[in-house]
Formats: sequence, C-alpha cells, structure tokens
Amino acid sequence: MRNAHSSTYFSLGLLLAATIAVVAPPAPAAAQDADVDYQADIVYGKGSGEDLMLDLATPKGLDKPAPTIVFIHGGGWAAGHRNNMTGLAKQAAARGYVAATVSYRFAPKYVFPAQVEDCKCAVRWLRANAAERKIDPTRLGSAGVSAGAHLAMMLGTLDSSDGLEGEGGSSDQSSKVQTVVSFVGPVNLVGEYPDASMRILQNFLGGRPQDKQDECRRASPITYVNSGDAPMLLFYGTKDPLVPYDQAFQMTKALTDAGIPARIELMIGAGHGWIGKDMERSINEMFAFFDRHLKGG
Repeated sequence: MRNAHSSTYFSLGLLLAATIAVVAPPAPAAAQDADVDYQADIVYGKGSGEDLMLDLATPKGLDKPAPTIVFIHGGGWAAGHRNNMTGLAKQAAARGYVAATVSYRFAPKYVFPAQVEDCKCAVRWLRANAAERKIDPTRLGSAGVSAGAHLAMMLGTLDSSDGLEGEGGSSDQSSKVQTVVSFVGPVNLVGEYPDASMRILQNFLGGRPQDKQDECRRASPITYVNSGDAPMLLFYGTKDPLVPYDQAFQMTKALTDAGIPARIELMIGAGHGWIGKDMERSINEMFAFFDRHLKGG
C-alpha cells in the first residue's frame, strides 16, 4: 500500500511539473545570450546535510544594485526542477532584474516545513551576497507556480518571529520579500480540496490533512497576513482541478483587511495553468507588477 501511495504522489508531482514547464516560455535564445549572464549550480545553503542549489541570471554588464526576483518551481512539493523556471529568470534579467531559480527539498522524504525553510534560506543567501551579486537587498520579490506559488506567498507573509526560518545558513539576514506573484497557488490549506489535491497535501504534510489541522494552518500563507506583508498579484483558472479559485478571494480579503495592495486575475475556463497568448499576457502583467512595486515604475 505504501508503494502504491508513493507512486500516486510521484505521478501527481510529475503532472504538476509538466504544467509548470509550459507556463513560462523562454525568451528568444539570441536575446538571452546577448543580454544575460547565467550561472548555474550555486550552493545557497544546507538542508538535512545536503547542498541546496540555485541558478542566477544577471543583466550583462550590471554595475549597480538591482531589484531581484526569486522564481520557485512547482510539482506538488515533490517534483520539478529549478530549470523549469530558467526561461522566466532570463526574461527577468533581460528586463534589468537579478533573477534566481531555486531548488528545495522534496516530499515525502522531507515534509513541511522543509520546503519553506529552504526558500527562506535562498532569500537570506541573496541578501548576504548582495554586494558581490549587485543585488539591492531592499527590493526582493518572489514568483512561483502551484506549490512554488505557495512557497512564494510564504516568503511574502512570514516574519522571522513566526519560527519557520530553518538552519540552512545566513541566519543574520531577513528572508522576507517585498512583492509576490502567484500562479495557481494554494493560500489556505484548511478547507475543502479535490481528492487529488488532498493526496498531494498528505504527501507534503506527512499525514492526512484532516488529522493535521494545526500543520495545515502553519503551512498556509493566509495564516500570517499582517500589515507588513508584500503586495500580491494572484492568477487562477476558474476550472482548476487542483486549487479552487475561491482561494484567491480568501487571500485578497485578508490582504485588503490588512491594508496590503492585492489584485486577482481570473482566467475564465482555464485549469491548473495555461499557455500561448494568455500566458504571454499573464507574464507581461507579472513583470508590470514587479516593475511597479520593485522599481517604482
């Protein structure tokens, strides 16, 4: 029975990872090569004794601190790879951002809060190395898809006092970001989800969600919303089979009540991700949102 469950989780994770791969079409190769420096396999910290890695895209010839975006891949907290977000990172660098794509520990071997701790460690590493990497430590954003969007929102809502920092490194730095863009990310793990999502959550939490309600609350970005949080842009499909789009309304109400700017973009008839012209428009809106809140444009 255990092997059957593991196979189910892995298959669901691969399905989500495949969705992520088509979410972010890469910019033309010639433009990337001309405008962007790219460094892969940078160790940003440790998780359970293992090296944690990120890739970094930088505008070619960058000579002053720039705003930075952390891109986080999806895959049900159990699959995917940071190179799923390479295209977006290179697009961001071509627009003047430093951009990181981050790997993190996977469930079920590592359950919550390992994934949150790793992403927070990555943000701390970026700030700790801000001078060398030409990063403005006061202007960091995060973006992700599905499970990666959940982690991006955790970076925008968690404070150090919430106790999910982990021990990965750079402990003297803040792990909070100043702007978040979420594509189909779950915001409240307490509540009704489709059966497929409940199996993914069980994998992530290390037990059935109905038996781990305290962990569900601790793992929910909405739990931590307060007046110091990041503005958010939230994308959802109205026919998503995994994340109900009412999650968007829950989060925007919480952010509004806290006085935080937020916006929802509902894709009518879309599922857990979309492609083509619709995704191109979504990506352009994402960068416009980052420009407004990280560049003041």
